[in-house]
Amino acid sequence: MTEQEYNAADGIRRSDLWLMKDSPEKFKYHMDHPEDEDEKSPVFLFGSACHKMVLEPESFEDEYAVAPNVDRRTKAGKEEWMQFCDQNEGKIVLGADDFKTISEMSKAVTVHPLAGRMISGHHEVPFFWIDPDTGEKCKCKADVVKITDRKYVLVDYKTTTDASTETFNKHIFKYGYHVQAAMYAEGVQVALGLEYRPRFLFVAQEKKAPYAVNVIDVGEDVMNYGSTVYHELLRKYHECKEMDLWPGYVGDVANDCWLPGWVESEFEEE
Repeated sequence: MTEQEYNAADGIRRSDLWLMKDSPEKFKYHMDHPEDEDEKSPVFLFGSACHKMVLEPESFEDEYAVAPNVDRRTKAGKEEWMQFCDQNEGKIVLGADDFKTISEMSKAVTVHPLAGRMISGHHEVPFFWIDPDTGEKCKCKADVVKITDRKYVLVDYKTTTDASTETFNKHIFKYGYHVQAAMYAEGVQVALGLEYRPRFLFVAQEKKAPYAVNVIDVGEDVMNYGSTVYHELLRKYHECKEMDLWPGYVGDVANDCWLPGWVESEFEEE
């Protein structure tokens, strides 16, 4: 299944569902106004390219092209650039520096003793299922699917500025990776009719040399919390969809503000 086919297939995915935590209004706007490839941030495009190089290097050149080092102010440079564009129509263009970094990152994670084993397996595997509680169609695409000790294991590759265990653990909750882990694991369980919830790990890699790598095993307590949040967001989505009501931050009554903890402490000290 191509990325275009997966995107067009029915089902809500974790990255969209995570927007429900801000407000249903934001979620609805996002769904009605999807981003074009040209509108995506350089950070997102870099991560996607690195993702492709690490997990699917054999088809990297089908989607990406490296820009030639030419002076487009000159006639010869313009002609070479136009020829490059004609030969690579439809591909995402990377700068030479980004391509060098991505290549070095790919080598670093592949030769890492633990991470290299974790990212070996079946790559970019789509799963589709119907949530038993709400009846909503859901989907996910697992970066890596492995079978270890006769059980399925899911692995997700992330690029980051800091792959240290303490910092990445904070990122897990800040960016909803705990919800991703639970949704993917439960989705695969339902889709395949498994009697167990698959194990889920992150392979995190820094984007600056030496491109340090870390492997994070999502424990049961984090998975259970992620599952709770996942189902809360899915129920909220289902209810909004059923009523076709997508509220924002405020309704007919203004929200209250409150003293933050540090202010209360100052009052107590005085």
